[in-house]
Amino acid sequence: MADLEGIAKKLLQKGIADEKIIHNLIDQYKIYKSFPDNVLRKMAAAILKESKISLSATSQSELNQKIVINKLLGIPQADITMGQGGVGCRGQGDFYVHDLLAKLSQTSVKPHISPLSLDDTGAIDLNFNSSAISKSKIILTKMEGMHSRLSDYPFLAGFHVTRAALRDIYVKGGNPLSIMVDVHLADDGDIGKLFDFQAGIACVAEVAKVPITAGSTLRIGGDMVIGDRLTGGIAAIGQMEYSFFRKNIQNGDIILMTEGAGGGTITTSALYSGQPEVILKTLNLKFLKACKLLFQNPSLCSGIHSMADVTNGGLRGDLYEINNESQLGARIRPEFVKNLVDPKVLEMLESNNIDFLGVSLDALLIFSSPEVAPKIIALLQSNGIKTSIVGEVTPNPEIIFVSPDGEEKIIPRFRESAYTPIKQVVDKDSMNSAKNEIRILQAYQKAQEKRKYFETMLKHNSN
Repeated sequence: MADLEGIAKKLLQKGIADEKIIHNLIDQYKIYKSFPDNVLRKMAAAILKESKISLSATSQSELNQKIVINKLLGIPQADITMGQGGVGCRGQGDFYVHDLLAKLSQTSVKPHISPLSLDDTGAIDLNFNSSAISKSKIILTKMEGMHSRLSDYPFLAGFHVTRAALRDIYVKGGNPLSIMVDVHLADDGDIGKLFDFQAGIACVAEVAKVPITAGSTLRIGGDMVIGDRLTGGIAAIGQMEYSFFRKNIQNGDIILMTEGAGGGTITTSALYSGQPEVILKTLNLKFLKACKLLFQNPSLCSGIHSMADVTNGGLRGDLYEINNESQLGARIRPEFVKNLVDPKVLEMLESNNIDFLGVSLDALLIFSSPEVAPKIIALLQSNGIKTSIVGEVTPNPEIIFVSPDGEEKIIPRFRESAYTPIKQVVDKDSMNSAKNEIRILQAYQKAQEKRKYFETMLKHNSN
């Protein structure tokens, strides 16, 4: 995929001559388009013209308007790219930026569970004018983006993103009510990709008995982006039956884990390591089945304080996020976790030197009182879902991995485990520097100032 507008603007900013920019854009076009050269030249010239106009958007404005427009169109630069900052890579860099995004999201209207918790879902209380909290009035909300490397495999992308969104509703104690679809396909993408993506979504929706209620379908970048890249996400809404939020975890809780065969991450790893047969292991709904079984047993759910799925940065990353919210720690036995990884998946991970503790396994974590833990294990295993104890919650806010060789204090890495060849090349812990965080923080602070400026303007104009 090529962002022609981005290329044109970058070359203009470097002082490259117009004719060279046009030739560059024509070369990009020829990868995907079979139009005559004179048509491609007209298209390239139009892109160059638009890029020049947008780069000087304030030049025709009056002085007072120019000041406001500059504020509106200006971006608070961090001079740190997504890759350099580790954003989307499910490690320390990602957690740092998402914490700032959550702070930027705060408003005077307070949700029941806000983005600050970094929990699996958010929640709103429909009965917000009352001091009494009714579970039937708590609505859970979730937005899940598809795995970016599954663009060429839309059915798998749709299947796994939908399962992940529903999974996050379930782990917070909710029954999913609705699925909504947001999909973007670049200009040269075959329309069949849309149907394949939707088929994967509908497959999960049908088996899980959750309706698809709304959606949006757009081209990526309109006429300015060429290629066939697919991206998008799933929003899910649920009604809370049990309160399984991370803030409810208690000291002394037993940590249970169900078997895991992975989802989008394992699928991607299998595809790009030449082991597509592993994908078949990921096509299951055991996670959703486990949650439904628990919901049908209120006596067990009364002893469950929280649930989560092993996704963001694997167990290393998830426990860090959970610890941050609960202010408690955990002692984990990695060998017990390893026994719960599907053998075929584990074989693939080990053959490619991928740390099973640092990738999404799509397993269910249950934090329960010691009294109900054996009953939970018995229920799930009697229904064909392998489950065992992998650790316990401790008062000291540290994550400790306990093995026959000793104990190791765990902090998340800068990125999750490198599970594809390209990730293994670019993976660098050295990028997580204090200097980078200072620049990112400064960009966040500028965004806060911009937000407040325009909030004040809107309130003034509304009076």
